[in-house]
Amino acid sequence: MVFSQIPKAIGFIYALVMMGVIAYLWYSGRWRQKIAWLLLVISVALGFLIFSPVLPWQFQQLVLGDVEGLGGPLIIGVIGLAVFLLLTFVFGRFFCGYLCPVGTIQEIASHAPVPKVSLRPKKVFMGIRAVFFVLFLAMAFLFSASLLALFGIQDFFYLSVTAGTFVFIIILLLSMTLYRPFCRLICPYGVLLSLGAWKAAFKIHRTSACIECKKCEKACPTDEAKREDGKAECYLCGRCTDVCPVTGALGYKRGG
Repeated sequence: MVFSQIPKAIGFIYALVMMGVIAYLWYSGRWRQKIAWLLLVISVALGFLIFSPVLPWQFQQLVLGDVEGLGGPLIIGVIGLAVFLLLTFVFGRFFCGYLCPVGTIQEIASHAPVPKVSLRPKKVFMGIRAVFFVLFLAMAFLFSASLLALFGIQDFFYLSVTAGTFVFIIILLLSMTLYRPFCRLICPYGVLLSLGAWKAAFKIHRTSACIECKKCEKACPTDEAKREDGKAECYLCGRCTDVCPVTGALGYKRGG
């Protein structure tokens, strides 16, 4: 279904613009869940229509040195991926949360009305993803092989019937019960963005209005809602702010 004649740069521009728009809406208090759903749907649609902005896949092709698969010169790929990494250092993981087709389709799946598996061992998940990141680099540099191809990312959005497609479908089914398994366990670009989010200038913080009811901690699917958490795995899904009973107790702002 992917239309090769439509420039993939459209997806890059969309993501670049929306990073700023989303950050402004969160900071100004104008963010609403209906806006979130609109962006989730648009991002998934872009994945099927132009396979962009699928930055994890583009990161894979960049490491492999595959100009054709990247869709442009390697230097452009380096600049593009670096821009979103720098933006994450400022605004947090809005790209993962609302703009990456791989992440957004898992986010939609997570809202399926089925029982949820409450596994939130943050450090364990990050450790597993670090192992995958080393494997990702080893396969690329030693064997010129694509790790992400095994998980069917491209095949799924291209509507191709392959073994990888079924692997990704299984991941989506798992996403209905376990929050974002691909993002939290496998995604190599997510490793870099988590570092950016950990040191991001703007994050969700508790204010002096917080009554320590801990409803946000129970609602957070990645165990990043505690006061001392670094927010490296915060996808700014809004579950914490939705359940907070006190207006102004949680705020997306700079610093502490």
